[in-house]
Amino acid sequence: MERIELQFGGRPFSMETGKLAKQANGAVLVRHGDTVVLAAVVASKEPIANKGFFPLTVDYREKAYAAGKIPGGFFKREGRPSEKEILSARMIDRPIRPLFPEGFNYEVQVHVTVLSSDQQNDADVLGICAAASALAVSDIPFEHTIAGARVGRIDGKLTINPTTSELESSDINLVIVGTRTDVIMVEGGCVEVSEDDLTAALQFGLDEVRKLIDGIEELQRKVGKAKSPFVAPVLNPELVTAVKEQATRRIVEANQITDKTGREDAIRSISDEVYAALAEQFPDEEPAIGVVLEEIEREDLRNRVLNEKKRADGRGPDDIRQISSDVSVLPRVHGSALFTRGQTQALAVVTLGTKVDEQRIDDLMGDSTKSYMLHYNFPSYSVGEVRPIRGPGRREIGHGALAERALQPVIPNEEIFPYTVRVVSDVLESNGSSSQATICAGALALMDAGVPIKAPVAGVAMGLIKSGNRYEIITDILGVEDHLGDMDFKVAGTADGITAFQMDLKCQGLSFEILREALQKAKKARLHVLDRMAATLAAPRPELSPYAPRIIIFQIKVDRIGDVIGPGGKHIRGICEQTGAKIDIDDDGTVIIASVDQEAGETAKRMVLSLVEEPELDRVYEGKVRRITAFGAFIEILPGTDGLLHISEMDYARTERVEDVCKMGDIVQVKVIEIDPEGKVRLSRKALLPKPEGYVETNDRGPRPPRRNGDDRGRRPGGGRPFAKRRE
Repeated sequence: MERIELQFGGRPFSMETGKLAKQANGAVLVRHGDTVVLAAVVASKEPIANKGFFPLTVDYREKAYAAGKIPGGFFKREGRPSEKEILSARMIDRPIRPLFPEGFNYEVQVHVTVLSSDQQNDADVLGICAAASALAVSDIPFEHTIAGARVGRIDGKLTINPTTSELESSDINLVIVGTRTDVIMVEGGCVEVSEDDLTAALQFGLDEVRKLIDGIEELQRKVGKAKSPFVAPVLNPELVTAVKEQATRRIVEANQITDKTGREDAIRSISDEVYAALAEQFPDEEPAIGVVLEEIEREDLRNRVLNEKKRADGRGPDDIRQISSDVSVLPRVHGSALFTRGQTQALAVVTLGTKVDEQRIDDLMGDSTKSYMLHYNFPSYSVGEVRPIRGPGRREIGHGALAERALQPVIPNEEIFPYTVRVVSDVLESNGSSSQATICAGALALMDAGVPIKAPVAGVAMGLIKSGNRYEIITDILGVEDHLGDMDFKVAGTADGITAFQMDLKCQGLSFEILREALQKAKKARLHVLDRMAATLAAPRPELSPYAPRIIIFQIKVDRIGDVIGPGGKHIRGICEQTGAKIDIDDDGTVIIASVDQEAGETAKRMVLSLVEEPELDRVYEGKVRRITAFGAFIEILPGTDGLLHISEMDYARTERVEDVCKMGDIVQVKVIEIDPEGKVRLSRKALLPKPEGYVETNDRGPRPPRRNGDDRGRRPGGGRPFAKRRE
């Protein structure tokens, strides 16, 4: 067993191998704080048939036991990967995939498992380092040493691998993967950060990543296996010559077709004819013929960009496709927008809900909720294909997460806008940058719904064609330029700064000179797109859609929550049924009422307040007699609140029996005359009656009526005390 220890981000960081998963080609245990990740890599013993792509699978899984949890659900075991696990797997896959040798067709699996989580150090970046370390010490021919880390900026100071709690106050959250000299992959989000600040953060991150690369290389020197010999397969020279003679001129002519469908149809027709013409001469060589045909197309398109500054659809390197947009395209939804850029089109729809519509998340970092979410769909008809109809795949989840991150900084907080916001983007047509079209359509749909976003957001995808020391950065790339080019760099933001970014490379790395230039060109393109969007809708609508719920928020005392809910939910359920409103009560006493009809919401509010209303001194109430005693009656003046109407406060005249004034169930109008420190309420009926002329208050059982003329002792003519109870 070998272990490498170092300090990273002010905390211990270790890499260990030789103890766990020893039958894998390579396995490394990485620990940062108390978060522990195991990566094991395996490769097939024999190459597989050429599938047109490198057969690499990355699987990232978080064990519930890592955070001392038992999975929910009926089966009580981990099931399909969560969205977080899928995004983490993609983050590991994208930087390592282009670094395997060209033509390496052995199936490779990378298994990354989170074994322990301290809920402060996120395991996703540790998974990158663990996978890179496992590949480094294995015999799999992966010659590049890479590592990854997260960069944050707190109070203007850059920090490496910030904890979860530190990220809450960070305006930058980026993940960078690199070699000693070049950037391989970046992704993340920020709060309207400038291009210069982002470049500085990337430079800082790459400098820190070198420390991890030192550790990985030391581990490799000590226990690394000898790399398995691999020689890339060489194509039959006669086949290459025959294919080029048959197809080169025709493919070059087909590449002049600027329409995507027309060009693809022409290329497909040429390919079919070449396959048929060479089938007899080169039997069973169809995959190799396909490789040569794609290389001819690739080289022609790349050379046209480098030599003629002309792209597949006829644009120059910096040209942006024609843009059109429209809002309120659907009649009954809360907000909608259609954004079209060239042959890429996204329909975004916004739905506003209440707190009960929040997404509840249970993962290793703890229980949490999301009140804003964006979902991205990519049906096969958007590219004119027929595919099985299934749920969202890894690509759709990744593109949706990028678009969601781009719009997150402009979404108002709950204090300003107490709604749950869901954005759904359906890509109706695609030829590059559908995730960036989703961002533009999503921003327009949010404004159409009346969501008071801070500013509109737009996104654009930048590409790169590089040959030796020559390169050309291209703006607003097509699907074919993504496929045959060297870079896909998506940058989104407002007019004031960047909010999200994601860069993947097909080359061996990217210098900071190219990175800075790409960011500046992306800014220029983003401002152009924002101008076009503003021509359709420049700011959020002042009013919500008439079909969106109106939300009323107020506070009640925590100890009165039960009074609103009632036994078995009787009270709150009755209010909802009567008004049609939705009511949610937080543990702190915050009441949220949502109703499409504003008046129904106000009615529900009055009904809730009536259940928790506190009696007020000197206020008049109309209450129901709930109990009668010898000394008075108890009147329910508010739901759950009774007051004592003492017999002395029933009338100005002396009252002998309570029943002479009120009976059980009577409705009585009373006034609150006292609320003692314990909350007991004293009521008066007498205070609401006209005071008899000459009335004088007394201090005994109750005030007496005025004395009769000539009767200074208050006796009746003929003897006897006034108001004396008659004996039977």
